[in-house]
Amino acid sequence: MISAWQTVANAVRTSLGPKGMDKMISTANGEVIITNDGATILNKMEVLQPAAKFLVELSKSQDVVAGDGTTTVVVIAGALLKQCLSLLSAGIHPTVVSDSLHKASTKAVEVLTAMALPVELTDRDSLVKSASTALNSKVVSQYSTLLAPLAVDSVLSVVDPENPEIVDLRDIRVVKKLGGTVDDTELVKGLVFDKKVSHASGGLTRVEKAKIGVIQFQISPPKTDIEQSIVVSDYTQMDRILKEERNYILGMIKKIKATGCNVLLIQKSILRDAVTELSLHYLSKAKIMVIKDVERDEIEFITKTLSSLPIANIDHFRAEKLGHADLVEEISLGDGGKIVKITGIQNMGRTTSVLVRGSNQLVLDEAERSLHDALCVVRCLVNKRFLIAGGGAPEIELSRQLGAWAKVLQGMEGYCVRSFAEALEVIPYTLAENAGLNPIAIVTELRNRHAQGEINTGINVRKGQITNILEENVVQPLLVSTSAITLATECVRMILKIDDIVTVR
Repeated sequence: MISAWQTVANAVRTSLGPKGMDKMISTANGEVIITNDGATILNKMEVLQPAAKFLVELSKSQDVVAGDGTTTVVVIAGALLKQCLSLLSAGIHPTVVSDSLHKASTKAVEVLTAMALPVELTDRDSLVKSASTALNSKVVSQYSTLLAPLAVDSVLSVVDPENPEIVDLRDIRVVKKLGGTVDDTELVKGLVFDKKVSHASGGLTRVEKAKIGVIQFQISPPKTDIEQSIVVSDYTQMDRILKEERNYILGMIKKIKATGCNVLLIQKSILRDAVTELSLHYLSKAKIMVIKDVERDEIEFITKTLSSLPIANIDHFRAEKLGHADLVEEISLGDGGKIVKITGIQNMGRTTSVLVRGSNQLVLDEAERSLHDALCVVRCLVNKRFLIAGGGAPEIELSRQLGAWAKVLQGMEGYCVRSFAEALEVIPYTLAENAGLNPIAIVTELRNRHAQGEINTGINVRKGQITNILEENVVQPLLVSTSAITLATECVRMILKIDDIVTVR
């Protein structure tokens, strides 16, 4: 059980830090993913061993709580379990170890909180620094100067002044469009669609002073409720059917036009076509721009942004349900792709859109994942406004302070807390190892500097030496470190309490 756990932890360990390696994941359906995001790697792994599945869940929960530090949490859990194993073999009871770990993790959170520096949301520089620290270990790290400010601006634009602690990342819509490079990624105050306008019979591609309707019904002739066929034997009847269809569609479009609506967003339909060639022809004659095939799960975001209401039936189509914008236009990108932008929205909801570009699908997906991590880091800082140094500095300081505290404790607890302290050194050790430095020399030097009271000293991976990490702008939210330690400890305590695996066929 424990060897499976160790194997999984070691697989992720090499991807920790800015100089960590990337993993290429080949899925069963032939898809290839290149990433070094711990949560993504573990999520795609086919882990069969029940105990090792805990690690996958662990990185998922870290992803939910903090969004970053998904690799760190797994590495810490692996190191903790290794230490616990030697404690158990020395004859200490699992329950004693488990309780001591709980005490140690509570104390660790206190130490981290004491080290943390408060940060204000108005201090944009600090937010950008922490977002770029999160991006530095990603495949797209060379674009961190562009993506970090973008992540900060998008989160700050959706913070509600009435509930400033809560940020819902669903209010930030990331739209991926293949082509260009990551440099072309931009923040859009408004809406972006990665599809083009319907061009049937010369449809409009640009509308100013737009009145936008979001509809969830079909502008196409109705079908019978049950599967049945109508046999038409006479061409006059055929003409009558076509005439009825035309009148039905025209009646709908007249109602839409009467409200002054000149842009239609039409939800994708499953049962029948949302629009037909005929209805598109009439809509372009009525000078109404059409964007079709809008996904069902995007409707809520779109209506929130436009401050409009979705319209489910033609009879409910009224002017007060429409959204208003200064400009809706189709923009051609240099590589033949087209997007639709809606800008200058009146009474715009607290939402924002990010258009991510990438030269191929792998880069595009990784850019989106990295941006998500950066957004999560800024969200952490909004929830809990404290920063802490990175580069292994907090872990060494914790290890030193917990080691000193262990000497004061009596009995077995002292041993267990000392083991907990030693386990935390795995983070600076791995950072140094992945950067090609001598881990033992680096960790020893770090301990020495921290013992002299330099609590913000950490490993500067770029220069390959030990420096004051705060001066190098390597910072991370307090929430990332505290949740990594508490979640890893909880997970290890749960494993310690298990003495047998029962398989039920």
